[in-house]
Amino acid sequence: MKEVTVNWLRAIDYFKDVPDEQLQWFIDSSSIRELPAGGSLFRQGDEMPGPFVILSGKVILSVPQGKELHEAGTFEPGSIGGHLPFSRGKFATIVAEAAEDVRYLVLPRNKLDEMIRSQFLLTQALVHVMANRIREATAFQQQNEKMMALGKLSAGLAHELNNPAAAVVSGAAALIKHLKLVPDAFKRLMSLRLDPKDVDLIADKLFAALSRRPVLSMMERSALEDDILERLEKHDLSCAAETAENLVDFGFSVADLDDIEAQLPADAVAAVLNWINSNLVTEKIVTDVQQASGRIADLVGAVKNYTHMDQGHGRQLADIHVGIRSTITMLQHKIRNGNVQVVEEFDTGLPEVNAMVGELNQVWTNLLDNALDAMEPNRQGRLTITTGRAKDCVRITVSDDGCGIPGEVKSRIFDPFFTTKQIGKGTGLGLDVVMRIVRQHKGAVRVQSVPGRTDFIVEFPIKG
Repeated sequence: MKEVTVNWLRAIDYFKDVPDEQLQWFIDSSSIRELPAGGSLFRQGDEMPGPFVILSGKVILSVPQGKELHEAGTFEPGSIGGHLPFSRGKFATIVAEAAEDVRYLVLPRNKLDEMIRSQFLLTQALVHVMANRIREATAFQQQNEKMMALGKLSAGLAHELNNPAAAVVSGAAALIKHLKLVPDAFKRLMSLRLDPKDVDLIADKLFAALSRRPVLSMMERSALEDDILERLEKHDLSCAAETAENLVDFGFSVADLDDIEAQLPADAVAAVLNWINSNLVTEKIVTDVQQASGRIADLVGAVKNYTHMDQGHGRQLADIHVGIRSTITMLQHKIRNGNVQVVEEFDTGLPEVNAMVGELNQVWTNLLDNALDAMEPNRQGRLTITTGRAKDCVRITVSDDGCGIPGEVKSRIFDPFFTTKQIGKGTGLGLDVVMRIVRQHKGAVRVQSVPGRTDFIVEFPIKG
């Protein structure tokens, strides 16, 4: 393309109703620039160029996230960009790089005031471009915020699930291996041809042990293990140390060994204790597998409660504590890594609220995640969640003992795209989402903050 014509500009949908003389003014007041493939039209933090139109080539728009760039869109021939009339965004928040050689028509920024005064319909068309660009950017950032939140929760959840899942796999393998040894222990026991009263004693001791798991201090446990090990070694048990540990785990005492030794023949004691130990090992492995699988079931239940699966997405009566606890479970990995103590000061007498539970869970996620981020520099912290009633409203307060919110930014924290986090850690939409959802519930959210204490207070009507 050797030159830009009014007809070429009019083919762009935004300019179809702009008079010829105003389009010609835009052409005459602008200049054509060229950008080689790989060059940057602008980068994050650069001053934005004036309004421009891509004449040829292709520009890739990317959003920095951490050390990576994530593609967010493209500028192709006919695309309009740059600093548009009445825009407050003077500096670029994204990166624009030429994917191939690019030619573009750009209006100097110092011509904007003149255009606004004298070229009304041209200005109006560019304002429409800006409005649509804001709408598209907001939708992209909101989706990005959801994906970042999902990524955080998924990473933590995967870690939380991995430990009990590994325990189940390991326990199952150990149980299979152990069960192969059980017949030998049983054969040795049966070969003793014990009297019925001896069998009753063994059964009573075993079933009593299976029904108890005493809690001992380290000192008590160590002393008891030493005493029992000393007795077992007299009977030449092959795995005396392991057997002593298992007997102590299940509450066996020296007195129990006295009873067995007193009633059974001396040559039968070792075989009996081996058989008892075999049953205790089986019980321990099964218990470990049961606890690990129960942990997995709890996590899956927390996910279902959090996502509100299998239920309607409209308003319904629900206990807010269920959603808050599910959110805490989803963030457990981050809580543990941050060495954070969670304190629940819940008013369990609160009535169920009429609300969109899935939406509220987004509120709890954003508030708790922000609180954990605030305490991260301290490498420890105390997160307190308080619920109560305020007349006809329910009140939820999320408190942290982080560094607090500087006074100069406190009034802006609910603004869309405003964030004090590092690039890639936040989009500035978390608290905007909180505010939008709480207002949707006819409620309000406010913040109180001093160094060492920040409270986010959410209130909304119980009856919706």
